[in-house]
Amino acid sequence: MPVIRPLRRLGAGLVRAARRGRALPATLAVATVVVTALSGWLSVEVYRQRAEEQRRQDILAAARQSALNFTSLDYRHYERDSANVLKGATGDFKEQFSAQTAELTKLVAANKSVSEGQVLEAGITRADERSARVLVVADSKVTNTAAPQGQARTYRLQLDLVREEGRWLTSNVEFVG
Repeated sequence: MPVIRPLRRLGAGLVRAARRGRALPATLAVATVVVTALSGWLSVEVYRQRAEEQRRQDILAAARQSALNFTSLDYRHYERDSANVLKGATGDFKEQFSAQTAELTKLVAANKSVSEGQVLEAGITRADERSARVLVVADSKVTNTAAPQGQARTYRLQLDLVREEGRWLTSNVEFVG
């Protein structure tokens, strides 16, 4: 309603101006004010939509990278690969993965495991300014001593992300479906 009152005042002023013979300048003034107000509103709306789209793209990029890091691990440089997972992690997921890293390092090295992941699809199921949930479908080819020719695996992951210090970080990973 804040825009309607000024427009009513302008309309009343236009009627008075028309009675005095100054309708054209008054009409132009009203039109200028209306166009300026609409331009301002449209500018704010476009900015809001762009910011929303950028946030969505940032969430998807973080989820894709986290899923790729999680599904791409190589025994020859497992320390680096697990550090990449932890860089994009926070909260319980970071604590759990950190706690298992030493044991996983031994297991991966003993089996000479190599997993090459590829993210196929990712979609946001919910998101707000501070958190998001993303479903990710990823494939990987896993080779190890038991499967030297490799095995194809498909993962359906649900990632919960939170925004911390300007970055989207994975706080939980669940295998779904």
